[in-house]
Parts: sequence; C-alpha cells; structure tokens
Amino acid sequence: MIIMGIDPGIALMGFSLVEKAGSRINLIDFGVIETSKSLADPQRLLRIYEELCLLLEKYSPEELAVESLYFTNNQKTAFQVGQARGVVLLTGAQKGIPVFSYTPNEIKVAVTGYGRAGKRQVQEMVMRLTGLKEVPKPDDAADAVAAGICHLYSRKIKVLK
Repeated sequence: MIIMGIDPGIALMGFSLVEKAGSRINLIDFGVIETSKSLADPQRLLRIYEELCLLLEKYSPEELAVESLYFTNNQKTAFQVGQARGVVLLTGAQKGIPVFSYTPNEIKVAVTGYGRAGKRQVQEMVMRLTGLKEVPKPDDAADAVAAGICHLYSRKIKVLK
C-alpha cells in the first residue's frame, strides 16, 4: 500500500510516497511543491493543486497522511497554510483517496517514540527508518516523510475510527 505524506505549506509543500515492505519502510519518492511569492494566492493554490494531481496520477497512493495545523504567531502564514492544506483535503476527496490528519505530536511519537522530539531527532529517525544516508531536504520534505511513516504505523487505528 502506497501512502502519500504531506507537510502543508503555500511556499513549499512537502510530499513523500512510502510503503511498508515487510518490516522495512520503502521510500519511493519525496520532494516539495514550490510556489513563487510573486504569484497571488489563488495562483499559488492552483499550482499546488495541479502538481498534487500529477503526483497522484504518477504514484496512485491509496491514502494521504497530512500534518494538521498548529497555531503560529503569524496569522497571515497560518491562513495561507490552512488554505494549502484545504487544497490537499479537497483533492483527496475529489480523487476518492482517504485523507488522514495527524498532529505534529502524533507524528513525533510515531517516528521517535517521544512527542516533544526535536526536528533533528525526527530527521535522524526518518533516515534510519528509510535507510537513507542523508536527511531528506528541504525540511518540508523530511516532515512529509515523517507524516507518511506515522500513517504506516497508525493507519489500522485511524481506519477503524
């Protein structure tokens, strides 16, 4: 089963495609969908939608795992990230792909065993769990890999809810 992990953002939206291969995690692909600050928000959201659709067509994931929002001090950024996350939710619904949300703490617990793990701890575990020699770059991509891993470990519980 291929899972797409998403770290929502409007400038950089991290994505990953992971699957469980026995007791190992196979990292199929990862990266970011990038939008230019010179574009108006509607055009940035359209670009995210179009790129996300291409990824869904290319890899045919069976489920999406998206990080839920946490509050920031910058309201404009929070609204933009929320809009980008909305594009992911809508696209999943439109394509008939179940979407599962995880808080940052849930992702940290699933990947490291500790809900207050630092970014570097999460990245190190992502490397170990996927067999990579380096941390996925940029950070948004690494966070998307962590979201995908979290869902691989948690999906049985989420699907039953």
